[in-house]
Amino acid sequence: MSHIYEALKKAEAQRSRGAQSPTYLTTEVLTPSEDSIEDVASLVTHGNGAHSAVRESTLVEEELDQCPTLRVSLARNSRLVSVGGEESLGAEKFRFLAVRLRQMRQTRPLKKLLITSTIPQEGKSTVSANLACTLARRKQTRTLLLEGDLRRPTLALQFGVGKVPGLSEWFHGDSPSLNIYRLEKLGLWYLPAGSAPENPLEMMQSGKINDLMDQLCAWFDWIVIDSPPVLPLGDTSVWARMADGILLVTRRGVTEKQQLKKGLAALDQSKLLGALVNGSMDAAHSDYYKRYANPATAPESRGTKPSGDTK
Repeated sequence: MSHIYEALKKAEAQRSRGAQSPTYLTTEVLTPSEDSIEDVASLVTHGNGAHSAVRESTLVEEELDQCPTLRVSLARNSRLVSVGGEESLGAEKFRFLAVRLRQMRQTRPLKKLLITSTIPQEGKSTVSANLACTLARRKQTRTLLLEGDLRRPTLALQFGVGKVPGLSEWFHGDSPSLNIYRLEKLGLWYLPAGSAPENPLEMMQSGKINDLMDQLCAWFDWIVIDSPPVLPLGDTSVWARMADGILLVTRRGVTEKQQLKKGLAALDQSKLLGALVNGSMDAAHSDYYKRYANPATAPESRGTKPSGDTK
């Protein structure tokens, strides 16, 4: 983590003159909190506004109930730990991340989350899918996973849903309605990229995308945007302007310090929530979680005494 910390500190120092320092978070400093934390968007209003909000919510539910359902078929080697490995350390990290995001939401507008990386192969699509699945598990929370990587979409493959019309078809008028799907048993809505457009950046810069995001914000409580890498494309800058917060994914042993510095410099620092380290193997944390997360597999259940402090 030291290389992430150094780069973040340097970026913070470079913008300290006249700029407000954002609150950073990383997967290594997340702490659990009470499950009773309420989202700002779910606070109850009073008077006629309350009845209006209820009616609007009901209409949205009716609209979304008409979305086609896709059957999820995960591969045996799937990295969606939030779906197939709920008791793993990775799934627990995503739950911690979801809690921290809800906490941050109490002090700032935070609905549209942009997940990006500096270069390809750092796992930003896997992080996007896992985070969206985790956020969707909260009751009465509508979560949308939006595939914003129009050049190299991979989410359909990860969920095993096959090729379906998406954002590209809607934009070019080949589809009469917005192609939003309900992922079976996950409580998650999904807007795929669809077929690769000839000029993704031109499509992104149209006002139609801005209008779409306004509409989606009225429908969903969380929108997780799987964005292309920051380097060397310009697509991410367009998504970033529409996002409320940005998470930068890095991979241990892959992300180089110079690449990270360039990626940080290319992002709006006021929206940067922090960096996530992908592929990190912390033996101490892993051993602790395996020992205490599942009572059925705890050392005490096998007649052995755990080493170290057991308080």
